[in-house]
Amino acid sequence: MMTIQWFPGHMAKAKREVTEKLKLIDIVFELVDARIPISSRNPLIDEIVANKPRIILLNKADMADPDITKQWVAFFEKQNVLALAIDSQTGTGVKQIVTLTKELLRPKFEKMIAKGIKKPRAMRALIIGIPNVGKSTLINRLAGKHIAKTGDIPGVTKAQQWIKVGKELELLDTPGILWPKFEDEEVGLKLATTGAIKDTILNLQDVAVYALKFLATYYPERLKERYSLVEIPEDIVALFDEIGKKRGCLASGGLIDYDKVAELVLRDIRTEKLGRLSFERP
Repeated sequence: MMTIQWFPGHMAKAKREVTEKLKLIDIVFELVDARIPISSRNPLIDEIVANKPRIILLNKADMADPDITKQWVAFFEKQNVLALAIDSQTGTGVKQIVTLTKELLRPKFEKMIAKGIKKPRAMRALIIGIPNVGKSTLINRLAGKHIAKTGDIPGVTKAQQWIKVGKELELLDTPGILWPKFEDEEVGLKLATTGAIKDTILNLQDVAVYALKFLATYYPERLKERYSLVEIPEDIVALFDEIGKKRGCLASGGLIDYDKVAELVLRDIRTEKLGRLSFERP
């Protein structure tokens, strides 16, 4: 069974810190992994963000199944939340973030102008995301390499880092570590499959069993092609054996080294050797 801990104390602190920051910002950018948009969310996010405008950024979209990603965008929009597929590594979709933000915040800034505020300030956004979902890459991508601290904004402590994105947007990173909740074992397995949690935390064979069963169900042709399989054995051990034989994952005495098979399969998934994969469907 999973050995991942979920720390309510840490979560309470992170939640408090985010709630304090919400007073300063206009919009929330919630960063999730496009391959597992639900498992890579924090379960308290809706409660924390409450009624602030929000954009869900489906990051690593270049690694996800494009058809499934479109379904996710539509799924979130049905819930009245804007979603945008991006890839912070390559820059795909990143330019649209500022455009969308302007659209969402136009009514608020028009009100400010109507009240006689001649030159409204920059839009302020908070970026929220679980660890390893690509937050710092996105911040660097948005800000250009030079991450600048902006001057003292009244009511903002000096320790907080506001990052300028051109003249129109300022970003605030979340300090708190917002872990997903691992009550559901499958959430942990999905996070492990995509490499969001350290391989040392879980038994790699368990993760590979989960991943192979998923591939056999949803991407059977890719699985056959990658490992030169004529048919996919129903028995998972037989599937490990087949892949091990084809790939030479052998221990002494010619036995199959199951740890090596597990490592190989997970490495192949994470380096897109099986193509673009999504492990959750709306």
